[in-house]
Amino acid sequence: MVRGLLNKLVSRSLSVAGKWQQQQLRRLNIHEYQGAELMSKHGINVPKGVAVSSVNEVKKAIQDVFPNEKELVVKSQILAGGRGLGTFKNGLKGGVHIVKTEQVEDMAGKMLGQILVTKQTGPQGKVVSKVYICQKLSLVNEMYFAITLDRKTAGPLIIACSKGGTSIEDLAEKFPDMIVKVPIDVFEGITDEDAAKVVDGLAPKVSDRNDSIEQIKKFYKLFREADCTMLEVNPIAETSDNQLVAADAKLNFDDNAAFRQKEIFALRDPTQEDPREVAAAKADLNYIGLDGEIGCMVNGAGLAMATMDIIKLHGGTPANFLDVGGNASEDQVIEAFKILTSDDKVKAILVNIFGGIMKCDVIASGIVNAAKVVALKVPVVVRLEGTNVDQGKRILKESGMKLITAEDLDDAAEKAVKAISN
Repeated sequence: MVRGLLNKLVSRSLSVAGKWQQQQLRRLNIHEYQGAELMSKHGINVPKGVAVSSVNEVKKAIQDVFPNEKELVVKSQILAGGRGLGTFKNGLKGGVHIVKTEQVEDMAGKMLGQILVTKQTGPQGKVVSKVYICQKLSLVNEMYFAITLDRKTAGPLIIACSKGGTSIEDLAEKFPDMIVKVPIDVFEGITDEDAAKVVDGLAPKVSDRNDSIEQIKKFYKLFREADCTMLEVNPIAETSDNQLVAADAKLNFDDNAAFRQKEIFALRDPTQEDPREVAAAKADLNYIGLDGEIGCMVNGAGLAMATMDIIKLHGGTPANFLDVGGNASEDQVIEAFKILTSDDKVKAILVNIFGGIMKCDVIASGIVNAAKVVALKVPVVVRLEGTNVDQGKRILKESGMKLITAEDLDDAAEKAVKAISN
């Protein structure tokens, strides 16, 4: 949900081509239950809750944490928004349910191990490995709150709306004046005046104004101290006992801060990520999975983008973005081929290397050795140019591999598209 809304409200310069690629940004995403725990540690009001990974754990959780509750909220935990309006592939509608306490086990059993499809997961969906059992609050008002990084103001931007819930994107589009945006001076930090503007934007009905201002300041303190790139609470709500409560918790963190946020980055759940991207990260390769048929291995991000564009120009579709960098080793090239060939949608591979720091002979040796490790069942188009290009071409020629060579990028893209049609 947040990605759709924030892309409309903040600078559009971060948009990524591809239907489902907004989730592929290089930033850590954690589960709601983990985010709620972090918020609680920073003094932010959150509902009482516990995460479970099996039906057997549910009964104990209810006895230990909710012995007197008559109703509880059962929330599926996946790293994607839109869970409430999602659908499980087993037919269950909705990834968030309020049920009687005696029905929690049954509901959790219908969710655990099942695939939930939402607007943000794509049609493949994501597996629910945990459910978050929460206290059912008596809410009297629901609002929207988020903090993100805004390129236009070159700093944090707090976004508030007096109406929250599952339809926030539609609300932002139809009634943009209801959205309040408060930029924060990154050097000065959040002031009482800034926090008061946010509270005015939320327009709480029953919670104490000063207490609400303090809660907003605590949100910003968490955002700053934890190196967040995004913090979203939808809804941020008022309860019948006049409390402002974070009834949701979505947080992303800057991957560049991993060295000083070790506890937070230990929360990473690789099972929710594209396994190809997990493998690429371990090999120190820059990889983003797409939906096309031509696998790309390129050195340099700009050249990789140009390669994808020219493939599209010739009527093909790129299966990925893969930048092996300027100093890739032979082992990294082999790992890159493993990742490319693990994608069942890939019908051809295009290797496009312009050797500067990267040496063409290293790439060529990697391709030859990758062929020994990986069964190459698809056509491979190779375009080499630059440092040690003659040695690279000789290595490929002497290998006896059936490769399709290309003189330039345009030729390579045309041959890759043709190889698929043949």
